Amino acid sequence: MSVEVEETITRVHHEEWARVVAALTRRFGDLDIAEEAAAEAFATAVVRWPADGVPPNPGGWLTTTANRKAIDRIRRESKRDDKHREAQMLSDDPPGPLGVIDDERLRLIFTCCHPALAMEARVALTLRMVGGLTVAEIARAFLVQESTVGQRITRAKAKIKAARIPYRVPSAEDLPGRVSGVLAVLFLVFNEGYLASGPDTDPVRHELTAEAIRLARLIRGLLPGDGEVAGLLALMLLTEARRTARVSASGELVSLDQQDRGAWDKAMVAEGHRLVRERLAAGVAPGRYQILAAINAVHTDARDVRDTDWSQVVALYDQLVRIDPSPIVALNRAIAVAELDGPEVALAAVDRLDDQLAGYHAYQATRADLLRRLGRSQQAREAYDKAIALAGNTAETAYLTRRRDQLA
Repeated sequence: MSVEVEETITRVHHEEWARVVAALTRRFGDLDIAEEAAAEAFATAVVRWPADGVPPNPGGWLTTTANRKAIDRIRRESKRDDKHREAQMLSDDPPGPLGVIDDERLRLIFTCCHPALAMEARVALTLRMVGGLTVAEIARAFLVQESTVGQRITRAKAKIKAARIPYRVPSAEDLPGRVSGVLAVLFLVFNEGYLASGPDTDPVRHELTAEAIRLARLIRGLLPGDGEVAGLLALMLLTEARRTARVSASGELVSLDQQDRGAWDKAMVAEGHRLVRERLAAGVAPGRYQILAAINAVHTDARDVRDTDWSQVVALYDQLVRIDPSPIVALNRAIAVAELDGPEVALAAVDRLDDQLAGYHAYQATRADLLRRLGRSQQAREAYDKAIALAGNTAETAYLTRRRDQLA
């Protein structure tokens, strides 16, 4: 297979996976059939496209091929008393639009994020069905065994089938109660794209961040007055604005203080700031995503890292800790405290999180940086070694390795 065709198949998989799965789910009403037929279609493309050439409409080719694979499977598995259902499935005319917005991927995410499913199952299922991540990638993202992720996905699909969970966007009155779970999953999808968890993929996966932003915009259209929807969209935009500056030409992660701020996407920054200002003007107590967006607004408002208002960042983290007292939030607050009160104060706060975060690469990387700043080179080296072993992401590993090797 030529490199060009291989790269095309990889790109098309990133761009078209969710569309193909969503189209098949809509037609056949079965996530298992949709996923397996989509996977078979992509496997067929790997064999056919190098010989026959890439089709003019790769997405259409994949959807047509996947439909045929699904029909073949249904015919093989159908029983006599299922003939009526089979006839419906094989109809050439799929059902009409369902829900408030006619977007198949949005319906797919609301199906995967149904409140009848446990949150961990919603996340795993959405990352697989909407994000197209492999089971191995999902397992790395959440520091669990592949078998655990596989079981979560299998059980979630079985529950959707058994409970006859509909493939649709909820009605207007049901939306507010359903949206928080969807936002949580979209945030995780975005994070996997922002900094991929595995070594065998691009360090930054733009197709995932772009899809998360697209879906967040659709949900904002459904709930324009929801502060957390606006907050999550603002957070994503202010983070995505920095994407091109986050990885160097040599493939190394570039930390926020070293990024070329002139390379940030000005339109995204402006839109994110406008959303943050709108929420502040609303006079309503902010939620988690709104506070995170406000923190990012402070960072992106500074023309130079030295202009960052660290006291405001710490104050925002203090607000966030009150509504989300997680160790990750405490770690990020400590990073800001280091800029305000010095690395020694921050290190004391970080070390209190050891029992909860010792196996988390960002914890070890933060300790390494603080120890380096305090001149404790040997301890910093040990922390860098731990962070490198845990990181996985190639760009982050390269950055941490260089920082470690700079120590005397």
